[in-house]
Amino acid sequence: MLTRIAVLVSGGGTNLQALIDAQKSSIIKSGEITLVVSNNPDAYALERAKNAGIDTVVVNKKECNGQADFEEKLITALEENKTDLIVLAGFMCILSENFTKKYADRIINVHPSLIPSFCGKGFYGLHVHEAALSYGVKVTGATVHFVNEIPDGGKIIMQKAVYIQDGDTPEILQKRVMEEAEWKILPEAVEKICKENF
Repeated sequence: MLTRIAVLVSGGGTNLQALIDAQKSSIIKSGEITLVVSNNPDAYALERAKNAGIDTVVVNKKECNGQADFEEKLITALEENKTDLIVLAGFMCILSENFTKKYADRIINVHPSLIPSFCGKGFYGLHVHEAALSYGVKVTGATVHFVNEIPDGGKIIMQKAVYIQDGDTPEILQKRVMEEAEWKILPEAVEKICKENF
């Protein structure tokens, strides 16, 4: 019985694509992506899901009556899909303690730095890479971790280092961290959890 995976997205869906590709190439073989949920109706990630024949749901936060209503709609979509594992892949919404407790040890996230560096509130997207470069660190990378009520505060599952190079801009560094770290360790971590926990 394959672990049923829901991927939550907000934007372009490059990490989602890495997961879809990993499923096709049997890097992920103990689980199957059965649902993609976006808070953004215009997210290109929804197209990627449709192209791969994966069901999609949009829960637009702007159309919800606050956080509780938003999370209630998310939970409904996840329950209807009989989701086992939730993967946050560029999902730009903070989830409440009520939600993370309901799915304790069943939500994972990929973050574009080596936690505990450059993580927590305000550290997302290019901000992370801008901070790493302005601080002058020589090594950055990506982390896959369990999600709890503290942003980027859950137990670390996997990390991969990426060296900073002369001439790096936040955009160049972001691309390299994705290619060399995020797109590799996220599928590996998903397979590991599906195999061990479900």
